[in-house]
Amino acid sequence: MTATQALAIGAAVTFVWLGMVLAISFLEAPLKFRAPGVTTKIGLGIGRLVFRALNMVEAVLATVLLSVMAVETVASGLPPAGAVTPAAVAVVTLVVQLAVVRPRLARRSDRVLAGRDAPRSKGHHAYVALEVVKVVALVVTGVMLLAS
Repeated sequence: MTATQALAIGAAVTFVWLGMVLAISFLEAPLKFRAPGVTTKIGLGIGRLVFRALNMVEAVLATVLLSVMAVETVASGLPPAGAVTPAAVAVVTLVVQLAVVRPRLARRSDRVLAGRDAPRSKGHHAYVALEVVKVVALVVTGVMLLAS
């Protein structure tokens, strides 16, 4: 794989990842609770499945992105200009979401799905804030890869 091919693949992966986050986190997730007949339990059940799948795909895309950036670095001797830091921010943000925020949200949704009351979660606000950080990082990464 040439450096140019690595950059093109990296940009494509970045924008696919960005599109998935925007579509699911900022479109599907809030809209599902507005659909007729969707209870909190049903919405949480759907959300858990959808976000589990999204996060698995995100982990694969993050791995591919880091791999093609490493190939670019080896092929050209330099990392893609300006893309390393925002890519790292996106990957670290995903790791924080998976390792810190998602387990807390899962514990709360377990209680709700079991029919117990659970206080409103601030974890959702943290998750959304991290999604915003990730979106910005992915936009910058993609633009910088295209500009390289």
